[in-house]
Amino acid sequence: MSGKVVLLGADRAGEAPHGNRALPSLEESVAYVAGLGKPTAAQVLQKARESGRVAIQPRCGVGGHEEMKALLRDLETEAAPDLLTLTIDSHTRLKRFEQALRTLNRDPKDLNGYPLVTHGWQRGRDLNESVAAPLEIRHGSPDARALFDVSVASGITSFEGGGISYNLPYSKAVPVAESLAAWEEVDRVCGRLAELGLIVDRELFGTLTAVLVPPSISLAISVVEAVLAARAGVRCISVAYPQSGHLVQDVAALRSIPLLARRYLPPGVQVHAVFHEFMGVFPKGRAHAEDLIFYGALVARLGGASKLITKTYQEAYGIPDTRANIEGLRLAARANSPLLDFVAVDADRVAEELEWILAEVADIVEPLLEQADLKAAVADALERGTLDIPFSASRYAKSEVIPKRDAEGAIRYLSAGSLPLSGRALRRNDALLRRDARTGGGAADPGLRSLLADLTGDINYFLTVFGETDHEGTS
Repeated sequence: MSGKVVLLGADRAGEAPHGNRALPSLEESVAYVAGLGKPTAAQVLQKARESGRVAIQPRCGVGGHEEMKALLRDLETEAAPDLLTLTIDSHTRLKRFEQALRTLNRDPKDLNGYPLVTHGWQRGRDLNESVAAPLEIRHGSPDARALFDVSVASGITSFEGGGISYNLPYSKAVPVAESLAAWEEVDRVCGRLAELGLIVDRELFGTLTAVLVPPSISLAISVVEAVLAARAGVRCISVAYPQSGHLVQDVAALRSIPLLARRYLPPGVQVHAVFHEFMGVFPKGRAHAEDLIFYGALVARLGGASKLITKTYQEAYGIPDTRANIEGLRLAARANSPLLDFVAVDADRVAEELEWILAEVADIVEPLLEQADLKAAVADALERGTLDIPFSASRYAKSEVIPKRDAEGAIRYLSAGSLPLSGRALRRNDALLRRDARTGGGAADPGLRSLLADLTGDINYFLTVFGETDHEGTS
């Protein structure tokens, strides 16, 4: 167990305490990163894209400092990922810093991630200096300003989140206007750091609620967040997309990201596609799980992703151990083999799906981007349902969208709610779902019990693929 940690008081009410002494200046932090002798996350992503390979990154985070350092070192020594992760604990995500401190001092194993604010930036630098790969902060906070400050002081060069994507999936009662304003402050600091010579990769959490997210919703939310970030001065944006399980749809979605960037973002902003391996219900059998991991890595390659966030064969059972994480990284990295250049996907089908994804995203985002105050327009659109996500935890989203898999497993709109999709797009979704015999010919109201059964079956998609479900669709 790590030694006892003591937090000093914050400079102002509402701010987080910062450990042993005040945070260094931005200028000092930039100089620190320059002297680390390793690439930034933005540089790793750019090199991966230029070389045509997919950078590999695990999820990982534990409470104790020495335990976190050992985990990072073990992953790097055994699997050599391109980037490493600090997944942050729930108390820190919610700015419950004193609770994080009490839990850390009682038993670090009770934390579900690394409490960086509690440990402080000096320990953050210690982690940074212990490995050759750049670090990224993954967390889930609607207001990450204190965490970002400590992250920058730690020399960490990638930071995930956004005012929509880190609010609606996680928080019930945080007004979107507040989370957008908080993330604007983060992004403005990124702009200042860029002026000082340090490009921070800002990864947008397009995975959202992670399960049954139609591509155009994921990408529309990311476009809005990317436009806001770029306006605030961010110069490197990673757009994360969650694996749906349908090859053509996933490849098309990934390939749409650079096209959307050219359409909606100013020149001079680096944009990278990031692919999250399947975040739904994972198969229990190790061979099945490893098939899915390798399949996801191939999809990332075919889609031109700059980075892949990996999974492990233990996903169905809880938090994976270090060995499983290592094996998952090694397996995913094999998809970069030059011997797999022969693997291809139907170009015509991808082009068709890509065209429809771009059109649906345009239907959703362009009315918002025309408004003088984009943040206010976003909050209003979420209130009215013209911007929406399925299965939101937030009272500030309608969550009227109902997704459904079509007969081939692609995610469509059973109900688009109040999204401003064109008549053509709605008719196409309806036609694709009517091909699925399970819908009874596409009935508009299949009944709540039938709807829940269909949603459960869709969520358990890969359990069905691998024959791990019974006749009722349960594992």
